Amino acid sequence: MAQINRQWFSNGLVLLAESVPGAESLAMTMLVPGGVAMEPAGQQGAAAMLSELICRGAGGLNAREHSDALDRLGVERSTSVEIDHLCLGATMIGAHLDTALPLLLDMVRQPNLDAEALEPTRDLALQSLDALADDPQHRVMLSLRGRHYPAPFGRSPLGCREDLAAMSLEDLQKFWHRVAVPSGSILAFAGDFDWTRLQGKVSNHLGDWTGSCEAPQSNGPPLRGVVHESAQTTQVHIAVAYDAVPERHENAMLQKAAASVLSGGMSGRLFTEVREKRGLCYAVFAMYAGHRDRGAMLGYAGTTAPRAQETLDVMTAELLRLSSGIEPDEFNRAIVGMKSRLVMQGESTGARAGAIAADQYIHGAPRSLDELSAEIDAVTLERLNAFVRKNKPGEMTVATTGPEKLTV
Repeated sequence: MAQINRQWFSNGLVLLAESVPGAESLAMTMLVPGGVAMEPAGQQGAAAMLSELICRGAGGLNAREHSDALDRLGVERSTSVEIDHLCLGATMIGAHLDTALPLLLDMVRQPNLDAEALEPTRDLALQSLDALADDPQHRVMLSLRGRHYPAPFGRSPLGCREDLAAMSLEDLQKFWHRVAVPSGSILAFAGDFDWTRLQGKVSNHLGDWTGSCEAPQSNGPPLRGVVHESAQTTQVHIAVAYDAVPERHENAMLQKAAASVLSGGMSGRLFTEVREKRGLCYAVFAMYAGHRDRGAMLGYAGTTAPRAQETLDVMTAELLRLSSGIEPDEFNRAIVGMKSRLVMQGESTGARAGAIAADQYIHGAPRSLDELSAEIDAVTLERLNAFVRKNKPGEMTVATTGPEKLTV
């Protein structure tokens, strides 16, 4: 059984590290409490711009010098924006940790955030928004989340055009200094490392880091209901959401198993009933979106205008029909699929670093692969059927994009 090491620093930072036997790579995930929910009013897109800006020079090195230093070490890195966090991810050869770690941590503690990088960063953020015009699936899912979740938790990670255009360097610097703090930050590693040495390196670079920030609060009830974006195309994109148990609820694994029955590959109910049997759409899926204090089931279908209304009707009917019960064969397929995905996660140091960081935030402690496997094994057909019967889908939020509004 792989061991997961954990250390709490006095400044609030949590360090995690899971050994992956046989791995020569080392993956890092750092969660900083600077997600979209933390953005000030009128500054939606600050997190998106900062996720690019922190890659443009840090620790006294300009953008080219910093990038070249990491490239010489073969470090693959990326940044992303989530609801609660800004995420810095990296994968390297374990033997390069001593040299690579200071360069990576400087991106959080000492990013340059200089004036010459502001306009190129703004242009990239606006281009990402423009690209939504050619990605209607992404667009309709963002619209769905914006209506189903309460503000500020439904904000788009891409930001708002007006706010992006008006963002000043001072705005971004103030936001980063407020949220780039150790209290609430999580630093996770998975792969090849020496725990004692890793502790020492992190302590040297982050032990004197100080600061904390308050968690975001809901600004009121979500909009919910139905929203339609008119688009003169032959394609229609449909997104559906309804409330589910939160990620840290005792029945969260049952909710995930129910999602796997609906959409666990080509044998899932939605694919079988909506696409295979009726030929109504070219894409359909459902997924569980679990967060610390809330959860939702999200569904999507891409179809043509003549088939759109029937696609919506059949898809929502299948979501509702789940509460009528699950058959043994589809239960077995769902569980095998969940176990297979868990095994594949265990073979990726990057996936494990991200998973234990997310666990620490959501559950207050990381979970090993063995613990997750045991949770899946504890899901029985009897328990799952009792769960879906008791937790029928409630009122659905629906977002559509196409030539005509659909009837819900």
